[in-house]
Amino acid sequence: MTAALPVDPNTVRWRPRRILITRSARKWDHGIAIAQRAAEQGVPVIELPNDRVVWAQPDDPRAAYAEAKATLAVVVAPPSKLKLEPIAPSADWRVDLAAGCPAHCSYCYLAGSLKGPPITRAYANLDEILGVLPSYMDKGTITSRSATRVHEGTTFEASCYTDPLGIEPITGSLSRMIEWFGRSDADTQLRFTSKFADVAPLLALEHNGRTRMRASINPKRYARFEGGTAPVARRLAALRQMADAGYPVGLTIAPIIAADGWEEAYGTLVDDAAALLGDVPDLTIELITHRFTTGSKAVLDSWYPGSALDMTDAGRMTKRTKFGTEKQVYDTATMQRLRGWFTETIARTLPLARVLYWT
Repeated sequence: MTAALPVDPNTVRWRPRRILITRSARKWDHGIAIAQRAAEQGVPVIELPNDRVVWAQPDDPRAAYAEAKATLAVVVAPPSKLKLEPIAPSADWRVDLAAGCPAHCSYCYLAGSLKGPPITRAYANLDEILGVLPSYMDKGTITSRSATRVHEGTTFEASCYTDPLGIEPITGSLSRMIEWFGRSDADTQLRFTSKFADVAPLLALEHNGRTRMRASINPKRYARFEGGTAPVARRLAALRQMADAGYPVGLTIAPIIAADGWEEAYGTLVDDAAALLGDVPDLTIELITHRFTTGSKAVLDSWYPGSALDMTDAGRMTKRTKFGTEKQVYDTATMQRLRGWFTETIARTLPLARVLYWT
């Protein structure tokens, strides 16, 4: 029997409709533990005959999308996941415990970057992933070379391709990773950000201050763009719980949307954050403006037809990434106006906070 994770009775947990577990994943203790935990929660577990993640899906694209979003596949991470890459500006290294997210955000950063149906894939070979981390210590090139962040040690970002807290009730992977970093003798920090709020499983862990949780937040008026997530007020309350449990914490204000009335909307958001977190001595803030690619826009339009999120060319400019692709970002004048306002407002309202970056 797997250990039951603590439950916050005030928080709705994501409960997939089915768990698919591949043949290779069943060879790993962590994969078996995920399947057992799911079965104990009444989630049907389907043992796949091989390593292909396939099952009968509806012909209708919208229905197929909904079924994929309600599915968790337990798989073995490919060898590429054991070769970590820098992830500027967030952390020295990206470490993935899953790929995909159960939320329904109409600006989803993963759209267009993950292949196939939007199934969430949790990695059964977590022990193997953790096993490569020591070889990356003291070799960081992002935060480790920043005069303002070098004190964080070698940093590892765990939420590039998933929301690890959102799937934690089923996987238990985030708890395992937090405890691993808590036991580490190295000068290091694990980082993750989330739009979920069930932090009960994490509060009593031996984290030793080596994991920083950030809550990804946006004004209430944009809640319609963040389907299936916890209300922002609950995310902020969860962050307060984590701070009180000794975790370093932060805010990820993302994506910043320059729609009519944004100053008032974000002003209220910052005020709400200050009311709960204004006395936190090491509160970090990351500021990320809304952007999209041609590919991600096409995927999002198919997932969320009729969305009110503005993804037109108005007020936009094309920016080429280091990978040679193009993305649409706000034009220079809009960026300057947004950055100036956020810089001034945060300095006034959250004077103890430390802004890590703007992008």
